Amino acid sequence: MKTIMQNTEEAEPPNSRLTLKPIATRKTSPLHLASVFPTNSQTDIFRKRFYPDASMPDWQDWHWQLRNRITEVKQLEKIIRLTDDERKAIGEGTDALPLSITPYYASLLAPEDPSQPIRRSVVPVSDEHIHSPGEAEDPLGEDNDCAVPGLIHRYPDRVLFLVTNFCSNYCRYCTRSRLVGHEGKYPFSIEQWKKAINYIEATPSIRDVLLSGGDPLTLSDDKLDWLLSQLRHIPHVEMIRIGTKVPMVLPQRITPALVKMLKRHHPLWMSIHCTHPIEHTLEVKKACERLANAGIPLGSQTVLLKGINDNIETMKQLVHSLLRLRIKPYYLYQCDPIIGSAHFRTTVEKGLEIYQGLRGHTTGYAVPNYVIDAPGGGGKIPLLPQTVIGRDGNDILLRNYQGNIYRYPDQREISTDADIIHLRQ
Repeated sequence: MKTIMQNTEEAEPPNSRLTLKPIATRKTSPLHLASVFPTNSQTDIFRKRFYPDASMPDWQDWHWQLRNRITEVKQLEKIIRLTDDERKAIGEGTDALPLSITPYYASLLAPEDPSQPIRRSVVPVSDEHIHSPGEAEDPLGEDNDCAVPGLIHRYPDRVLFLVTNFCSNYCRYCTRSRLVGHEGKYPFSIEQWKKAINYIEATPSIRDVLLSGGDPLTLSDDKLDWLLSQLRHIPHVEMIRIGTKVPMVLPQRITPALVKMLKRHHPLWMSIHCTHPIEHTLEVKKACERLANAGIPLGSQTVLLKGINDNIETMKQLVHSLLRLRIKPYYLYQCDPIIGSAHFRTTVEKGLEIYQGLRGHTTGYAVPNYVIDAPGGGGKIPLLPQTVIGRDGNDILLRNYQGNIYRYPDQREISTDADIIHLRQ
């Protein structure tokens, strides 16, 4: 298995220089027994078959999971029966998004079924190398809104702070495939962090900071603690959010030590990238329970993907399962037009159909905001079925979830003598 370079575990002084990479070399110790997760039966069978030398403490150590990521075709083909198209796609293109799957997440893949939803989300196919009209490396124009390297300031009161280019798993439809997994192209360092922090401190309008990347939870506890502490010392930063897929693909990362540290930085929120109900195992349930019990509000971000989650029944199962995990379905994203994403993208009409199939048909807590992150830097734009039909005199005409039309009295204010004369007539 390919080894990740070591990242020091000790806290870094503010003026130190280092490359930010995930920890991957720590040895398992008895202390990790405090982090024991329940293990679903499918994953346990998988571990014993494909990783017979890995003890249960090894398997439940997130550092071990990162050390043993699947990054090459010869590793993957031992676990699943690759199609000719999958095998070819993995070897194509030096600039393509790298392959990376944690052993834990690999245990959930269907060995014989290339159409399985989560397998399609992490195993490349040749369509990934087709450049279709309207696609771009940076479709959202994030690079154009960089205040300083790694800090996107698009909205008036909030910033997107990219803190790493590493993820434990690489999703094939990743919006930031231009930077994640490419070590030298977009370097991240403490110096880069400090420039972003200085900008935030010098800009009082910023009250909300979203940490993303890459995945911030692949950083060490100490580095994440240092970063959160720097942001917490800025008086006008009211809330900090972390965008992550780790609880779904590397739940072992959510250790008691991590959640104890995160609790010190409230108000802290977390947006979790969720794709399909298959992801919601016993391990994921435990990870989300730890985060929720630490007082961290959890919201989901789901990308609408063709053939993966683009039907009402699957989406309903997903949002109901998220609520059971104490995660509020927050955003349903229309897939961004990154290069090679046409085979993932549904029509907007399909997204509206799914939204309409949720709204009114289940609790409002289960209905996410369906949005397009507008290409070119327009930001998130909500997409809604037409519910306001128009006016009839002083009534607003409304369409409900069943398609029935209702009236709401909407008397316009009388503000001038002319308005009064008009009403009397």
